[in-house]
Amino acid sequence: MKERYLSSLIEEFCFKDHKMAFVSGPRQCGKTTLAKTLLNRRSVGAYFNWDESEFRRIWTKNPSQIIPETDQIPMVVLDEIHKAKLWKRTLKGVYDTLAAPADIVVTGSARLNVYNKGSDSLLGRYFHFRLHPFTLREMVKNDPVRPKGFIESIFSRLRPVSKNDQENLEALFRFGGFPEPLFSRNERKARLWRASRVEKVIREDLRDLSRIPELSQIEMLASLLPEKVGSLFSIVSVKEDLEVSFQTVKRWIDYLKELYYLFEVKPFHRSIVRSLKKEGKIYLWDYGEIQDPAARFENLTACHLLKTCHYWTDGGEGNFDLFYLRDKEKHEIDFLITKDGKPWLPIEVKLNDATPSPHWKKFLNQMPCREAIQIVKTPRHWKIHSFGDRQILVASAGELLGYFI
Repeated sequence: MKERYLSSLIEEFCFKDHKMAFVSGPRQCGKTTLAKTLLNRRSVGAYFNWDESEFRRIWTKNPSQIIPETDQIPMVVLDEIHKAKLWKRTLKGVYDTLAAPADIVVTGSARLNVYNKGSDSLLGRYFHFRLHPFTLREMVKNDPVRPKGFIESIFSRLRPVSKNDQENLEALFRFGGFPEPLFSRNERKARLWRASRVEKVIREDLRDLSRIPELSQIEMLASLLPEKVGSLFSIVSVKEDLEVSFQTVKRWIDYLKELYYLFEVKPFHRSIVRSLKKEGKIYLWDYGEIQDPAARFENLTACHLLKTCHYWTDGGEGNFDLFYLRDKEKHEIDFLITKDGKPWLPIEVKLNDATPSPHWKKFLNQMPCREAIQIVKTPRHWKIHSFGDRQILVASAGELLGYFI
């Protein structure tokens, strides 16, 4: 089992103080493997899955039985426990009545990041981590970087170039970052895996989450989404295709976000309220579904950037978010990473064009950022362009994306 990039964070933030670790993320991105790897290292503990009837019986009658009696500190993994009714209240009862320290890891592909206020609140008892599929850096090694000095390390080109960088990028581009298709590298198996995953997300996960009856229509919605990637997402146009109301499509999209099927990138605005009201761009967690090469590459890049933002935020480095830039004249820069609500690093994505985008002139002077990045898929590009006191690095994704988490 390959150790994942979140292992050290869980050990540092949770196991040292015996807080619970909540690990959420897309179906089949490696959450169970991560938890079992930590459990095998501990050697004392137990793994439970909500789909097991015996575990459901124990959880219903006497949930405290899940904690092994041992002289050592045990680790208990609860997989997909969010499917249980009132699971937070029951888990709170187990945690609060522990006779001796125990480390509890809860994994799930939905709802772990939706916390209710009230009597069943787990506030102060857990840390939440979001597990992403594999990216370029994690394919090679497991040494996530910190934001301090990050931009400087890129512009100083401190990361050693590997001969496998471009090969790994092409593998990600063809198969996506989910472990099974990525490491099998078999086109036919990848197609079967992808079809099965979409069906399970909608027919099983969405059914468990919402109990809504229109699953066939949501499958139709999911089939439309790959063509919408990277452009402004209009619910109005989609509702006309599906012949349902605006609010219905919005609710379905929210469900698919919660199930880690897609994520939305909003336009940056200094007013958070105004930003949330504007149209966003959607991206898929599994960009292997996207046929258009430019859209797929933009989505691949978005996944690298979002993974970095989530890792730094979940690790207490600050509040990092991903936006895009767009003005009233419709000039656009694909992405902007913000730190604590302020612009930190703008990023443009081009499939082949290594010429700095003319849109940089529209935005660079309006932001405090001194550095900006333009990522291209074609290999052997690395050049810094000066725009007054600002610098734009145009570089190949095979090398540049390896700096991110």
